Amino acid sequence: MSGGDLQQQHLELLKCFFNRLVEIIQVEPVLDFIQFMNEADKEEIRARKTQKGNQAGARLLLTKIIQRPSAEGWFGQFVTALREGGCPYAAEYIDPEAGNLMPPSLEARNDLEVQLVRILSPTLICKMTPREVAIHCWNKGIFTMDDLEIVLQETTTSGEKAGIRELLTRLVVKPPGWFSKFLDILRKTGHEDLADLLAGNDCKTDTEDSSEESEDPSNVQNNTDNAKPDLMAALRDEQTSLDDRDLYNEPNTEEDCNGGSSLLSDMSAMDLSGNSDSVVDSSEASICSINDSQWGNRGCGESGEENVSSDLDEEDGERGRRSPIPELHLRDYQQEVAAPALEGRNIIICLPTGSGKTRVAVYITRHHLDKLKMQGKTGKVIVLVNKVPLVDQHFRKEFNPFLKDKYSVSKISGDTQLKISFPQVVREYDIIICTAQILENQLVEATDGEANDLKISDFSLIIIDECHHTQKEGVYKSIMTKYIEQKLNNKKQTDVKPLPQILGLTASPGVGGAKKRQRAESHILQICANLDAYKIMTVKKYLTQLKDQVKDPVKKLEIAEGRTEDPFGCKIKDMMLKIHTFLGKGATSDFGTQSYEQWSVQKEKTGAKTEDRKLRVCAEHLRKYNDALMINDTIRMVDAYNYLTVFYRGEKRKKLTEEEEVPKSKLDDTDKFLITLFNEQQATLESLAGKPQYENGKLTKLRTSILQEFTKKRNSRGIIFTKTRQNAHALHEWMEEIEKFKDVGVRAHYLTGAGSSSQFKHMTQNEQKEVLNKFRDGEINLLIATTVAEEGLDIKECNFVIRYGLVTNEIAMVQARGRARSDDSTYALVANEGSGVLEREHVNVYRESMMYEAIQKVQEMPEEEYRKQIDEKQLQNIMEHKMKKMKSLGKSIKSDPSIVTFHCNTCSTLACTGKDIQVIESMHHVNVTDEFKDLYGVRENQALQEKCLDYQTNEEIYCRNCGQSWGTLMVHRAVSLPCLSIRNFTVSNSDKNDGKSTYKKWREVPFRLPRFDYIKYVESHR
Repeated sequence: MSGGDLQQQHLELLKCFFNRLVEIIQVEPVLDFIQFMNEADKEEIRARKTQKGNQAGARLLLTKIIQRPSAEGWFGQFVTALREGGCPYAAEYIDPEAGNLMPPSLEARNDLEVQLVRILSPTLICKMTPREVAIHCWNKGIFTMDDLEIVLQETTTSGEKAGIRELLTRLVVKPPGWFSKFLDILRKTGHEDLADLLAGNDCKTDTEDSSEESEDPSNVQNNTDNAKPDLMAALRDEQTSLDDRDLYNEPNTEEDCNGGSSLLSDMSAMDLSGNSDSVVDSSEASICSINDSQWGNRGCGESGEENVSSDLDEEDGERGRRSPIPELHLRDYQQEVAAPALEGRNIIICLPTGSGKTRVAVYITRHHLDKLKMQGKTGKVIVLVNKVPLVDQHFRKEFNPFLKDKYSVSKISGDTQLKISFPQVVREYDIIICTAQILENQLVEATDGEANDLKISDFSLIIIDECHHTQKEGVYKSIMTKYIEQKLNNKKQTDVKPLPQILGLTASPGVGGAKKRQRAESHILQICANLDAYKIMTVKKYLTQLKDQVKDPVKKLEIAEGRTEDPFGCKIKDMMLKIHTFLGKGATSDFGTQSYEQWSVQKEKTGAKTEDRKLRVCAEHLRKYNDALMINDTIRMVDAYNYLTVFYRGEKRKKLTEEEEVPKSKLDDTDKFLITLFNEQQATLESLAGKPQYENGKLTKLRTSILQEFTKKRNSRGIIFTKTRQNAHALHEWMEEIEKFKDVGVRAHYLTGAGSSSQFKHMTQNEQKEVLNKFRDGEINLLIATTVAEEGLDIKECNFVIRYGLVTNEIAMVQARGRARSDDSTYALVANEGSGVLEREHVNVYRESMMYEAIQKVQEMPEEEYRKQIDEKQLQNIMEHKMKKMKSLGKSIKSDPSIVTFHCNTCSTLACTGKDIQVIESMHHVNVTDEFKDLYGVRENQALQEKCLDYQTNEEIYCRNCGQSWGTLMVHRAVSLPCLSIRNFTVSNSDKNDGKSTYKKWREVPFRLPRFDYIKYVESHR
């Protein structure tokens, strides 16, 4: 047989078993062993798998192989990849060398066993523990090490139910024989009832007898063969009437957890991960149409599209069965504010929290897309949010449930975009929900002429949630500036492009710090101009209906008396005075205040720029002491003491060698003075922190408020808002130590943001999501949150909100108050007497009232006058934007990057030049030279343990000369690279004489650096 004939035979095998292979190939591990495919195709396949599920990725993998067969030897390599990648079952179908095709009877029985596990998956999820079962599956040879690691990782990051789903997903694609071993494992791990259920024994078999029989797998299989027919018959009888439910659902009722025919659901066309792929390229469709007679077109329908919708709500898989498409109706007051938008106009909808702004946006979206479809046009809607948790909330609760019957909905945030081409997502979906920064990044990176670039004109409707943030230099403002620029170009008829409709949503546009109504009106007009709004809409006609719908919580003020004595705080202030004396500079602000923090930060910068190490290091330590004073004022003395202890423990770790516990020879007098000062006073601080008579009175008020809420209502659910991540962690620790909270049923957890911190591990998106889901379910009933939960969080059962010493502006007050959604809710403010918090709260109440008056005045303006002011403000914005852009370009370094030097901001050691740095994923700045390795050391990062899709970081790099942290050691595609944090360096340009500069973020640096060339780097380091 010629080579061409052999290749054609191999292709026919793939086509023949296409649908079966799609069901049983695990894409990620198989791709690792494929060498004949280029990296771009692999990345596309991985992206499809991440976005739409494993089956979608497998389908694309097979499609690419069939359409573009590689050089000789590809087929053998593919078979090897299947075997090595943990898919020997798939290899058996297409490997002619195996010589023994699976008997049809065995294949049919395996199909029934797969279907049985799928049907009873809700019960398995209720009762099974994933870790122990997964380990036994590995010991029995069912799982590969890759299978085991992924199940354990999923369990750790997303919870046990997610781990069980992953386990079952991988289990049912194994070669025949797995079922009997699985029953044996269930019995050995204490899940006899589940084994009996799967074996068809209805849990009536004596446990001891079952255990004895399970020792012989053949007995178990015989048992199963005899016991399953009734259930399999029931499956066939009900196949035509199965409801459309998600796979691996968490049951809603007790009956669901006990098995029964009600568990049957249509699993045949669904990816076990809960994801599916409704969008199939025409090239894939032609292959999907091949009929596998035994499998029965399980992957594709007659039209070549998959039989399941891509709009599956992935939360349905965790929180209950999919319900039918709910009807979408608006209340009268919602119709009132939506009216201009339904006519295609740009508007801002201003409704109180809990009144259904997002539901109005969903209604407008559907109307918008329907209208364009009737005109024979295609609409594209993007929903922008400013916080990651809102992406999932809007997808799960609003847009997907109501629109999935007619339109495809996608969500993308944070780590997701690292592996998925965002423009590709935009092209494939009708509605995209994402964080605004993702769209902004794409618009900034757009290059004229690139087919893959995104432009504002690619969308027909942009919905901006919490649109009051469309001001100053925020990301919303940046996006809308591009819109306004295009609008002005259209007027000039220089570059006419269609503009999307704009819909802004807010509960409180604020007054911008105004003290008079005229300034408040100007602020409202500025927001309207930034969003190009035809009107800002509030309820007028149906105000009574709105008030009936939205009930303001009862407001309580809990004012605590300040400490009569504070020896702990006095001792810290005394230590700070000694540092000032050593430094030779007096304090210009009171210790323990925000203004003092600003002073210390400024001195740190000055010391770094002028290479005054003494000033820089002393200022850093003073800032830590100031933080401790603020913690002492907010939480417990012991929390402030622990904060300082952790800091100085880290300083010791930086200043000591890796081999010996002795100071480095280059430790200077400043380090010795500061470390000795703390060591001498540490025992005193520890003793004072343990004296309860000097404790914070605010904590007593907080304790009373919490106990009152949980005593008067046993199923209470509330949120405590506090200023910092440190406060959230400390309050959680404090609550865990008080038995009375446990007695009344308090189950608390913190919720913080995703930014990195030197002392506290940030919460990943999955961790935030898990905590919020547990809060919605009642598993957690008290959140201790920073401002990450202040806006948009919609949990109707939340009945009280406490702002713990935290008062900012009127917008934050309205937003935080709006988190209390249930009837008879309370909103409490806990603060110290004389702290100024109560006065600021009164100011915010006044500003809220002034805001509504200003909105009314703007609404009453004559249309011509309103339009004139909007146009003037837009033109002014564009001119300011151009001036800033020109100023920024003027600062840019256009010469050789080698003249830009980076120095350690503590000891001024020359670290590298600009030509040594490249950028990964537009965010990670890595040094690619071998010489740099001699300048830094590596140690464990105490706060950071992060693992993302294409890279991971868990170690810290530091200056060998002084111990100052320089960044992290990241692993990108199996390559270790030092990733630099710009805040740890000073930057200078030899062509300029303006000294050294400091930056907080890389995007502030006034020059561009090239993208990381992975192939070139790998080739040069072979």
